Amino acid sequence: MARLLIEGGHPIAGTVRPAGNKNAAMPMICAALLTDQPVVLHNVPRIGDVDNLLLILQGLGVDVAWQGPNTLHLHARTLAFAEPDPALFRQLRGSLTLMGPMLGRTGAFRVAGSAGGDDIGRRRIDTHLQIFSALGVELIGEGDTFALQIDGNLQGADVLLDEASVTATENGVMAAALAQGTTVLHNAACEPHVSDLCRLLVAMGCSIDGIGTNRLIIEGQSALGGAEFTVGPDFMEIGTWIGLGAVTRGELRIEGVVAEDLRMMQMIFRERLGMDMALLSGSAGEQDTLVVAAEQALEVAPEFGGGIPRIASAPWPGFPTDVLSIALVVATQSAGTILFHEKMFESRLYFVDRLIAMGARIVFCDPHRVVVSGPSPLYGQRVSTPDIRAGMALILAALCAEGVTEIGNVTEIDRGYSDIGNRLIRLGARLERIPD
Repeated sequence: MARLLIEGGHPIAGTVRPAGNKNAAMPMICAALLTDQPVVLHNVPRIGDVDNLLLILQGLGVDVAWQGPNTLHLHARTLAFAEPDPALFRQLRGSLTLMGPMLGRTGAFRVAGSAGGDDIGRRRIDTHLQIFSALGVELIGEGDTFALQIDGNLQGADVLLDEASVTATENGVMAAALAQGTTVLHNAACEPHVSDLCRLLVAMGCSIDGIGTNRLIIEGQSALGGAEFTVGPDFMEIGTWIGLGAVTRGELRIEGVVAEDLRMMQMIFRERLGMDMALLSGSAGEQDTLVVAAEQALEVAPEFGGGIPRIASAPWPGFPTDVLSIALVVATQSAGTILFHEKMFESRLYFVDRLIAMGARIVFCDPHRVVVSGPSPLYGQRVSTPDIRAGMALILAALCAEGVTEIGNVTEIDRGYSDIGNRLIRLGARLERIPD
């Protein structure tokens, strides 16, 4: 099991550009199954989850080729199978977004077992099945295997989602793109990566109204064409860089950001934790730059009326659940006490026992809530990461800790962060990767 050895106490400073949004790239790769024409995606992150998804597509008969470091050429001329490799399917949650394209293109989908991904709590697929059922899909369960099939063509429908699930919305939009008639999705997820997927589908010839809102209107097409599209920057990774600069007290310039995607994160980091940062607008046609100031004087802002301040995760445009772990580490270095409320996943906060072992003052209230009091000096320990975001939070803690921290199971971090070790070294980190 690969490990990282990190020596703390060195500022992370310089200029960095975020990778492409993993949560946009994964469904976009699946969207290539909707057409027999080539799809070219730029700014695709080179991460473990993308590699595994591409292996699944190759097993289905898709031609896959990297053209340069981050440009991906996909061509699904014909699809050989309606059933992805079950072992690969179980390794990543993003494999769920194969269902919509496969149903749209072949009318069937079959798999043994459930999709994998981070161990952060129960992640239901009922909303996916609700949408598919409304579009005319029949579910057939056979023990640990389930199959989806349609008699004829998918039919457009008016669907109220029982929760604003990101992957269910993505599956619904992709299936509806090849359905007969109009599909309306109410209570749809509206995260930036969902909007990016919709824009790719429009480039492929689909008609979608309401992009960026929670009501999407999709006009089904008899066929979609190829397209060329650039994946947007990963705002969750940007949140990670913000936290890294703050806790290590270095000035960090984050180039190529989309200001609109960062409004809630900026507000929470500034108004709850006292972080100093500035957004520099790019010239015409250029993206913006976010500058995290050096020597941060982090301090929890008091709540009006004397209550404990709170940071809570929420669906978009709320504070992203994937950045909550990062904000929690920042809070360990901030003066004051603050409550973190993870409303979406019951196991997201279980990693805080590692932070407590490093010296953090954290009270674990229940699976969804912890109280952090700071600032606390952190000390190097031997820890292991349970998932992607916890792993990056532990890297933050290690970089601001005294001494050396050993982080195990770092292949989990590789699933979501591209070449993170070398990128940190270029910014001043002192670390070494110990291979398996």
